[in-house]
Amino acid sequence: MFIVKVPGINGLRKTNGCKEAGNAIIGELKNFSLSEFGKNINFDSLDFEEIHLDNSDLKHSDNLIHKNCMKIFETKPKTVFLGGDHSVSYSILKAFSEYCDNENKKPCLIIFDACVDLAENSEVPNNNNWLKELIDIGFPAENVLIVGARSISYEEKELVKSKGIKLIQMSTLFEDIKGICDTIMEFSRGKELYISIDISVVDPAFAPSTIHSETGGLSSREFIYLIQRLNKVKNLKAADIVEINSEDDNKRDNLTVKLGAKILSELI
Repeated sequence: MFIVKVPGINGLRKTNGCKEAGNAIIGELKNFSLSEFGKNINFDSLDFEEIHLDNSDLKHSDNLIHKNCMKIFETKPKTVFLGGDHSVSYSILKAFSEYCDNENKKPCLIIFDACVDLAENSEVPNNNNWLKELIDIGFPAENVLIVGARSISYEEKELVKSKGIKLIQMSTLFEDIKGICDTIMEFSRGKELYISIDISVVDPAFAPSTIHSETGGLSSREFIYLIQRLNKVKNLKAADIVEINSEDDNKRDNLTVKLGAKILSELI
């Protein structure tokens, strides 16, 4: 397992607390010795790396993430990226899409998020519009599935329809979580899978320290169930965990960071 810290932030200064989340999650991971399925988590044997970024130069950071991730996708069988805010997913997935093209594979993106991140474009993709910008540069929208969304503007809903993005809103997911999980897994069949996890998909009662807090989300138990199922997918190439405000979480017994570490332990 290759674990990469990507401390990128571009959320109009609202996401500064996410910068050190990767370090916080890895620090908490040391407390895990086994996954829930009994898989040994030998911390010392894990392969860690950091993409060192200067968040005052966002275009350079984008290029640096892209360059490093191309090498990672070409050489590593499975990687988990630790943000940072959701803007880092744009640069990572730009490389993922190019890697898939080079390998003649179909890219598949499953996003767990309270929002859909399809706001208007900006000079450099931020945590509110990274997905729209990714699709605009050529990522196939029909291979994108957003799960757990419950905060969507009218304009974003129309864009979801016009682009052919698949959407499973929280209301539908809660009705039959096991059946929906089967649907999610079937969606990824025959494609190279990337999972993007914005911690806001989880209800703030279980993950309070996030940038865009929306009530009515999944419980931590429900989300861990989904991740455990998806981790069995053989074509899972990479995942990211983003939008954990570790700075704020220090005041909340590190509840959100602990959940991030728990998710990471189940992906190992």
